[in-house]
Formats: sequence, C-alpha cells, structure tokens
Amino acid sequence: MKHPKFHRLSAEEAMAILKTSPQGLSRSEAEKRLKKYGFNELPREVKIGRLRIFLSQFNSVLIYILIFAGLASIVLGDWVDASIILAAILINTLIGYIQENKANNALERLKQLVEHKAVVLRDKHKTEIDSRLLTVGDIIFIRAGNRVPADARLIEAVNLQINEASLTGESLPATKHTKPLTKATSLADRENMIYAGTVVVRGTGKAVVCAVGQNTEIGRIASLVAKTQEETTPLQKRLSQFSVQLGIVLGGLSALVMIIGLLQGREWFEMFLTAIALAVAAVPEGLTVAVTVILTVGMQQILKHRALVRKLIAAETLGSTTVICSDKTGTLTEGKMHVAHIVIGEHEFEIEAPGSRQISHEAKLVSLALQAAMMCNDAVIENPEDELDEWRIIGEPTDAALMSAAVQSGLDKNKILQQEKLVAELPFDSALKYMIALYQRKEGGFVLYEKGAPEQLLQKSSHFFHQGKLASLTAEEKSKLSRTYQKLTSRGLRVIGVAYRKINQLNNPENPDWEALDQNLAFIGFIALKDPLRREARSTIQICIKAGIRPIIITGDHKLTAATIAREVGIKVDKNTILTGEDLDKIHDEKLKNLVGRVNVYARVSPHHKLRIVKMLQERGEVVAMTGDGINDSPALKAADIGISLGTATDIAKETSDLVLLDNNFKTIVGAVRQGRIIFNNIRKVVTFLLSDSFSQVILVSASLLIPGMPLALLPAQILWMNIIQDGLPGFAISMEEEDYGVMQEKPIKRNEPILNREMKIIIFAVGLFRDLMILGIVYYLFKSSYSAEFLQTFAFAALSTNSLLNIFSLRSLLRPIWKINLWSNHFMLWAVGVSMAFLLIGIYVPFFQGVLSAAPLPWEMWGIILLSCLITIALIEFTKYLFVNRVKLGK
Repeated sequence: MKHPKFHRLSAEEAMAILKTSPQGLSRSEAEKRLKKYGFNELPREVKIGRLRIFLSQFNSVLIYILIFAGLASIVLGDWVDASIILAAILINTLIGYIQENKANNALERLKQLVEHKAVVLRDKHKTEIDSRLLTVGDIIFIRAGNRVPADARLIEAVNLQINEASLTGESLPATKHTKPLTKATSLADRENMIYAGTVVVRGTGKAVVCAVGQNTEIGRIASLVAKTQEETTPLQKRLSQFSVQLGIVLGGLSALVMIIGLLQGREWFEMFLTAIALAVAAVPEGLTVAVTVILTVGMQQILKHRALVRKLIAAETLGSTTVICSDKTGTLTEGKMHVAHIVIGEHEFEIEAPGSRQISHEAKLVSLALQAAMMCNDAVIENPEDELDEWRIIGEPTDAALMSAAVQSGLDKNKILQQEKLVAELPFDSALKYMIALYQRKEGGFVLYEKGAPEQLLQKSSHFFHQGKLASLTAEEKSKLSRTYQKLTSRGLRVIGVAYRKINQLNNPENPDWEALDQNLAFIGFIALKDPLRREARSTIQICIKAGIRPIIITGDHKLTAATIAREVGIKVDKNTILTGEDLDKIHDEKLKNLVGRVNVYARVSPHHKLRIVKMLQERGEVVAMTGDGINDSPALKAADIGISLGTATDIAKETSDLVLLDNNFKTIVGAVRQGRIIFNNIRKVVTFLLSDSFSQVILVSASLLIPGMPLALLPAQILWMNIIQDGLPGFAISMEEEDYGVMQEKPIKRNEPILNREMKIIIFAVGLFRDLMILGIVYYLFKSSYSAEFLQTFAFAALSTNSLLNIFSLRSLLRPIWKINLWSNHFMLWAVGVSMAFLLIGIYVPFFQGVLSAAPLPWEMWGIILLSCLITIALIEFTKYLFVNRVKLGK
C-alpha cells in the first residue's frame, strides 16, 4: 500500500484517510482489509534447491581447466594426477556448496520480529490477536515491554518511550507524542509514529495502523535485503580474470609445442602426449586447494583475534578494504549512557571514566546534584546484594546512567531513604519534560527533587548556586545558564537539569498540589551525559588511516553527536565533510558520487541512505567494509564488500554480515585487516611458486624442440611426477606462512589490480627464463658430450625440481631478503621440502621408478652443478625483490 506521510497529519486526519475511527474496525471490515492488504508478515522467499547450489559451484573457468586437465590425465593413464585434480575440484566445490547452502536467514530473522500477539479494538472491544492478522486501520494498544506489531500513527501517548536503536541507530529511547510534524522530518525524528519490531520501554500508547507486512519500515528493509546483490569479492574477480588468461596461454602454448614437434618430423602421438602433459603440468591444480587452505588458516587466525569470518572468500577481502563505514552506537562507542560532566554555577566537573570504582569530586554540590538525580529516578538495582562493580542497573538508559554515577560517587540510596521517605511522585511526562519526587524528612519538613529539560527547570527556579552558595536567579543569570546549556548540547552531549526545594509543611503530602509546589526551585545545575568512546577506538582508527583505509561514520544519531565522536577518534569533520539524511535526499547520484570522496560523517540516515552511500563508494572503485549491529544496517551490510557486525548485533545483522566481532571490540577489525593482507600475500606467493614451475616446464620443453636432433628435455611421465612433488606439499606449506612484515604500512590492494604484479611477473618470467636457459645450456653441453637421452632428461628433471623446491624458501616473503626470514618459523615447509626431495631421489635411484620415469642415476658431481644453479636462481630472485622493495619505498 502506498500511503501518505502520516507523521505530518493529525491523528484525526490519519484516521479519516484510513477510513477508520477511535473505536476501530469491525471484524467483517478487518477481514475485507486482510484480503486486500494481506497478512501482517514479511513475504516468504523461494529458496534455491541444494542440487542447483551444488552445480553452480562448477561455474568457474579455473574449474573448467581443471576438469580438462583431469580428463587429459586419464588419457595419459596417470591416475595419481587425475585423482589429485579430482580432489582439488571436490574440495573447492564442497566448500562453496557448504557456504552457499547456509541460506541467508535474514528474512526469517526479520519475520520473528513481527510474529507475536497484539492488543486491538475489534467491534469496539479490546481483544488479543496474532499480530499477522492486523490490518490497515486497526486501533492498537501498546505498553512497556511490548514489541510494536505494525507501523502506526499515535492517537494517544502517555509517558511513551520506545527503543528504536535497531531501526534508526539512535542510542536513546525516542520520546513519543501525538502532534503533527513537518513533511521533511526524518525517520528517527518522527515522534508521533511507532514502527514494527521496535520495543516499548516506558508508558502506554494507542495508535492507528497505517502499514503492515512488507509496507512497514522493517518490510522495506527486508525488501532491500532480498533485492540487494552481494558484490563479487575482489579475489573472486582476480581469480576469474587470472583463470581466463591462464586458459588462453596454456591452450596456445600446448598447441605451439605440438605444431613445432610435428614440423620437425617427430611422432604425432609422442607430441600429442607431450602437449597434453605440458598442459596438465602447467595447470596449477593445487591453486584452488591452496587458496582454500590459505583462507581457512586465515579464518582461524582471525578467530584467535576474536572475530568470526562467516564467508570463506571474504577473509581475503578484508586485506583489500579501502573504506570502513562504521556505525557509531555500540561500535565506536560503548552503546550505553554515562555521566560525563556536571556543571554547577560557574564550575564544570569532568567525571572520571565509566567503570571506575568511585567518581572523584571536590564540591559537595556535585554530590547534591547526583543525589537529586538518584532520588528522582525510576531505575532499579537488580542485585544490590552483590559487589558494587557487579551491580546490574535496570531502567531507561538516562535513569540508569544517573543511578550508576550516583552509586559510583559513594551515595547509598537505602541509607538516604532511612532519612527521607518517598511520599509522592509525578512520573516523567513527555509533554511536561520533567519528573518530580517528594520526600518527607525524618528530621522534619519535606524536600522536593526534580530533574528534566533544563529550560523547564530554569523557568521555575528562583535561586541557583553561585560560588557554592544559594543566590537569587536573575534574568541575566538565567541567560548565562541558558548559554552554558547550549554550549553543552553543541558538544553532542545529552543534558538534563536538576533542582530541589525544601518545604517546611504540607497539609496533604500524599496527594500534593504539584502546580503550587513546582515553583521557587533552587536550580542545582546541569548533568551532561554521553555514550562514551571505546578506549581503543581512536588508536584503531589511526592505525586504519596509516594503513591507507579511510574511516567513515554513518549513524542514525544527531549531527552534533556524530561530529563530536568523529573528532574524538581523529576523523576530520567540518561543514564540507558531514551530511545528514535530509541532505542526501536532495542530492542526485552523480553529485553524491563525487561528494562521497570527501564526506567523512553521515548523520540522521535511514537504511536506504546507508545502502546508497555504500553503492556510490563502490562505483568510485572503493572496496567497502560496513560495520553495524542493527536491523537498519542489514541491506548495507549485505551490499558491502565486507559486512562487519558486532557480537551483540541483531540476528539479521549477523546473518547478512561476512565478519562478526565476537568481543564487540573495534580494535579486532585491525587484526582482521592485517590477517586479510597476509592472506592475499600468501595467495600471491602460491601463484608465483606454482606458475614459475609451470612456466619453466613449458619453456624447457619448447626450447629443446628448437634444437635439431636434441631429445625432449622432459618426458610426459617426468612432467607429471614433477607436478606431484613440487605443487603438492610445498604448495600447501607456503599457504601456512604467517609472514606479516610491513603489511599494515602498505596501501590497500586496488580493486582492479591483478594477482600478478610486476615483481611476480619478473620472478616468474624473467628469472624463470634465465633459469631455464641455464639448465638448457647444461643439457645441451651434455648432449654435445654424447650423454644418453635418458641421462639428459634425468638431469633436466632433477635440476628443475630441485630449483623449485629450494627457491620456495626465497618466496616465503616478497618483501624481505631470505637471510632475514626465520628458517624455523614454518616447520611444515621444512618437512614438505624434505619429503618432496625424497620422492625426487626415489624417482631417480629406485629401479622400479627408474623404469616408470625413464630415468638414469646421476653421479653426485651433477648434484653439485644443480645446487650451484639453485644458488644463482635464488640470488636473482633476491635481487628482484631488492629492486622492487626499494622502488616501492621511493614511491616510484
């Protein structure tokens, strides 16, 4: 149902448009409307079948290449290699299937928020029904503890406060009323509306339902979640691009080798087998499994830092993140109110950090201010018998914060109650904006405590504290105090006033004349509260900035509050770098695309604003991480390249996120980003190692074809054996690397940057070509010296295999020289290289395998030549690393 902006209408106008009345709908009319508008529930999503999910895992160019390589291995009769390739395909497929089969439960979680009972007027009688049977025009009743069943316009509101944090991001409960608002009023400021899924924390209300099901604000979020397409991760894009390029190169080289051999008059079947063997060997079938191992190990390391990666492929994306869009409440802040400042007269007292054993203060008046706030308070200490540090204070956030501050200052309400007995109380009223408590003193007389909106209390006060003593409150002094109040609010603080009055005698204290009593107050001062910054938030933000990651605050809170938090964490904010949701509504996409490059703070935003900001940043080429914990964050969390939710987040936020911070510590993101960069570096190392082997085999065989009369440098069986011993255990070993040197000093990897950078290409192609020519030169010398074909091929087989197995130690880091890498830090690599060398020697010296591989035993002096070639290759790799690292340092 498309409906008008009900918040700008009066309750009577809203009911007229909805064709209802304060007496509600009849049962028959409700049934008609139920058929017209549907049930008050979110639409069921058609789930993709398991078979379809499984088959979709094969839709990858690299998987196609692996399938071809596996079939070719079967043609060659190499069942071992075929089995390895099949295992690689199955591991990759099963992991993808498991991840995707964890169907996104976000919509189901949303449904749970609206599936409950509701009190409604039907046929002029109050009745309780299943909330899914509510319809447009129904009159509903809500009270403290209820979950709002549908979007509705308030008709009556008595001390009504609703926690809308999960929907709007506002940390404080919204105080509700029934007055019409302006058309441009943002969602978080629509105080005459109530929304499905939010929770009533105080008071009662009566409202007319104006939207149900998918037309509610929660329904719109559900639609956004359902429609939002998850971005392909940078790694997925790079691997896809890499796979296509690899397939083209392999096909071309294999065809070229076969054509050259046939032109030289070699047997076509021998060349066919050689071309296929080269293609199989050149396919890095270990890459998919190695990437999976790297991501899995990375996930485990991130888990040690108290963060859970929900989607395997997302672990690497953390390392590529260029922008973090952070929610404020509960992410950068603690998510609960604390007393920050107390101002009495001309003196301002800054309160110590929350959680301290006692709030230090020098003035007795501070104690009086906190006592007034404590005695005029609805919060309750749930476990007063426990130690003070373990007390749980239950109540509205502001009341709980005031009670906590009073207790921490050393005040004991029970002791005070022995001297002062509560005789009457005027509860907080959203219209009056204050609360009063009247106590009878044991020593005689009465004392009235009042807290509320400062402007209200100042208006009723005749005295204030000046230089520690009561003085007359003149118009000039009121003006000064009002300016103090404005200064506090401009700092993003929530400010309340406290006052008191001593009364000698009352005739009817249990039923007092509040209007007569509520005057000639002594204004004590202001108590300013804030949702404090997490201790580690500023340092974490600064580390992100140094790592080239741009932090942005996106919140449903007020502009001043958001700006204050931004400044506290060190994010630059001025009039040009902050926008509100109202501003965003006036800006078209093209202009916003330019603005998001400089805006660091977004305040008073709604879910569709967050989603829009994320998409605009992505269009600029940014890799976007989005942190959040509320329902309102879900669409943006799903659309972001990496969605990060808190451990205390709503279920839907967790379900749509890629990373969950188990300890709610923003600092954990830094550890996760660091590990993400290690993951990408390890993927690059594996690719460099595997491709350098594949490239060398192709070049060595191709070059030997160009020398008349010379036998093939490598036989098909030898190529496949090399493939097993080189790409197997050593490839996994390099996946286990934890080298993190300099990872947080580098800039993030660009979204369109390929896996192979310049340094890797030089190592793979230039250094690899030099190594191949060096080995080929020795083989040619042996050929001219009349050594047998078996001896030549065995030497090439041994030299290339040994080079690869020893070069891997140099590839453990692409930034540090080999002599600065701890040889013993990766025990699995030492074991893997040792086992692979043993298999190489078995292939050369064990008679049975000599027959299979057509190998001849090598004299030990040949191993000296092989080791010398290895040292030369390592020196070239180290020289390449030196040039590359220094080029980066010089910014070239």
